[in-house]
Amino acid sequence: MPVTAMDLVAAAKQQIREVSPEEASALVGKARVLDVREPAEFTAGKLPGAINIPRGVLEFQTGSHPAFASAQNEEILVYCLSGGRSALAVETLQKLGYTQAVSLAGGFKAWSEAGRPVEA
Repeated sequence: MPVTAMDLVAAAKQQIREVSPEEASALVGKARVLDVREPAEFTAGKLPGAINIPRGVLEFQTGSHPAFASAQNEEILVYCLSGGRSALAVETLQKLGYTQAVSLAGGFKAWSEAGRPVEA
């Protein structure tokens, strides 16, 4: 029986660490912030200091991006719209050797709904 995208997300969430918007706010300004949404989503609003590398090209661009090329042991807060893509992204980052990556539970939606700051 084939698995669904949500099955993959659920499996990824078993292998990664998720943080609440409250925990994530403590990381903003301290950790690297990675937005794995599509560019149009990113331009509509982002977490402070976020860098956009869409989920679809993450494996190809992370290692050569100046902010992430040597960040394997640095804290990285990863987010998307609702937490699915970021969970998959953190699982991938772990496979690529990034040991301190975490996913924002509930994504940008949860961050915004919690009244956290958003940059245009």
